[in-house]
Amino acid sequence: MDVLLLSRIQFALTSGFHYLYPPLSIGLGLVLVIIEGLWLKNRNPLYHQMARFWTRVFALTFAIGVATGIVLEFEFGTNWATYSRYVGDVFGSALAAEGIFAFFLESGFLAVLLFGWNRVSPKVHFLATCMVCLGAHFSAIWIVVANSWMQTPAGFHIVGEGLRARAEITDFWQMVFNPSSMDRLLHVLCGAWQAGAFLVVSVSAWYLLKNRHEAFARASLRVGLVVGMAASLLQLVSGHSSGVGVARNQPAKLAAFEGLYDTTAHAPLTLFGWVDEKTETVKGEVAIPGLLSYLVHKDASKPIEGLRDFKPEDRPPVNVSFQLYHIMVAVGFGMIVVAGLGFLYFWQGSLFEKRWLLWLLALSVLGPQIANEAGWFAAEVGRQPWIVYGLLRTPAGLSAVVKADAVLTAIVLFSLVYLLLFAVFVYLLNDKIQHGPEAADLTPSGKMGMRPGKS
Repeated sequence: MDVLLLSRIQFALTSGFHYLYPPLSIGLGLVLVIIEGLWLKNRNPLYHQMARFWTRVFALTFAIGVATGIVLEFEFGTNWATYSRYVGDVFGSALAAEGIFAFFLESGFLAVLLFGWNRVSPKVHFLATCMVCLGAHFSAIWIVVANSWMQTPAGFHIVGEGLRARAEITDFWQMVFNPSSMDRLLHVLCGAWQAGAFLVVSVSAWYLLKNRHEAFARASLRVGLVVGMAASLLQLVSGHSSGVGVARNQPAKLAAFEGLYDTTAHAPLTLFGWVDEKTETVKGEVAIPGLLSYLVHKDASKPIEGLRDFKPEDRPPVNVSFQLYHIMVAVGFGMIVVAGLGFLYFWQGSLFEKRWLLWLLALSVLGPQIANEAGWFAAEVGRQPWIVYGLLRTPAGLSAVVKADAVLTAIVLFSLVYLLLFAVFVYLLNDKIQHGPEAADLTPSGKMGMRPGKS
């Protein structure tokens, strides 16, 4: 195996594993704001118990997310030095903004969120919860801005030549609001809200199946379903908007997503199939005629560019992009169905008696994780062969001195460490779930137990 492939595998492994946790933290942060807001509004002790329990789960996911994300920054220097030099001015600005607006905000209020329950007033604690939630969202904003610039570069010019060439920002806000950043940001945030909400739904449904902590579980399930349903429907809207942007800015990627080789009017929307890249056909294709053209142009008669309009060396890996994209879409629609069923039976008053649906809700935690990972990989694989779209090819971004055996060793070691971290995460999360909410949290003491109007 060559060093380029190994370096790509290493980055895919580390970034894919890391991406399990930030969406959970962002989504749980939003759920915590809602629950604690309900506690402030009605002073129902049940919401105080819910806030305390889900804060413990949030702290676990936040800690693992931070630990697994640090290594990515070092990989830019060890494996992708030429790329790092090329995008250093752009990424430096975005990551500096993340440090100022996100990291300091989160770290400044995290201790109050975790340890301030009986030390500060309810309103101050709620402010801390909001600031931690906002900081998590700011972190996503600047990471997505940096990644979106790689997809649709804007607000820059190139200085230097050859290995010393680099992108230099000429307009900071044009860089931030590049053609894909806002669509992609909303799409990422919706996926994060789904991840956090369906974790709450999953744990609550499991408690109901086991006849444990029923009042807590019913209240948590209601909140999780509301957030999960809203995020799933908004994800549908953001996904469509993002897809239209891909058609406009990265037509080869869209063609790969749909397995479309010939430029076609009345282009079909492919539901599933298998792309044979040798014969350039989609085997077992099931498609809706004209729907892709209509979704992109609002006119089924307008054409969609096919892969044959691009040189073979400028085309992304087609079948991998196709399958990952369709997995994301299929799971996304599945989450709408699951949340919709939950709402339907809840409205009818029979949700808590439908054990088959509770089992489905308990398993729903896997859906957002699968969709988030598949969508992120589809976006990155579909950008190939460019590491910065249209400007820098992926092989050109590789470090000149990195050796294949060193990268292979790093992959093995990272795999072992990440398996250990994942085992620790699952063990600790299971321990918190098995232990359940603290009964003492139903009778809050200290400043968090003050009556309304006393803060």
